[in-house]
Amino acid sequence: MIASGKIMNCDNYREAIAADPSESFEGGAAHAAVCESCSAYRAELQALDLTIARALAIDVPELTIPDLPPIGEEDGNVVNLPFRRVSKITTPAWIGIAASFALAAVIGVQFAGNGPSNDQLLAAAVLAHLDHEPWALQITNVAVTEEQFARAVNPGIGTMDRNIGLISFARSCIINGRIIPHLVLQGEHGPVTLLLMPDEMVSAPVTLLGENVNGVIMPVGDGSIAIVGVREERIEELKQRVVDSVEWSI
Repeated sequence: MIASGKIMNCDNYREAIAADPSESFEGGAAHAAVCESCSAYRAELQALDLTIARALAIDVPELTIPDLPPIGEEDGNVVNLPFRRVSKITTPAWIGIAASFALAAVIGVQFAGNGPSNDQLLAAAVLAHLDHEPWALQITNVAVTEEQFARAVNPGIGTMDRNIGLISFARSCIINGRIIPHLVLQGEHGPVTLLLMPDEMVSAPVTLLGENVNGVIMPVGDGSIAIVGVREERIEELKQRVVDSVEWSI
């Protein structure tokens, strides 16, 4: 029971544990002690946090350039090599890309593209989040209630046209420390995940590829939207409809 006198339900608990995986919030431990499903969810979330921390903790040695003797044109030991373009990947970008691929390898999915490291890290965070919430991907013809939808897509984030299709899951989740709407739309071939991220910009569309998964993170204004479905889902036809249905709050 929490301070308001209400017993914490599963929706309240999962929203709170996503924001605070340490479970320091009131009523959390008591709820998890009697709810096997939420206890398993907590274990998965805490394991995921540990995986992300390990993947990002990449030890990069300090770059050192050895002292070389000056070389003159008259030096007979000098060999002229063909010109080769030097890679422009900086050390911070390399760290981001390496960490992202480490995360993608853990969950069996990779993302395509050569965008900035921030794009790659966001893709990794999206894929990792989907991996620890597979129970959201239920095939059903039952839509969420207006109240559930409004709690997830609240005025502080923006608006979304409900006519986009049957929304079977709507909850607030955490991506990169920010609370965002996590929705599931029933697609032609199965559930399609939509993550509305008004504060997460990408420089260009980021493709997400997997053996049984395909998707994209689309730039939308100052934010982005992740759209991820099964391999057979026609994401190309869906993405513009989704983007057009969303308007961020100013």
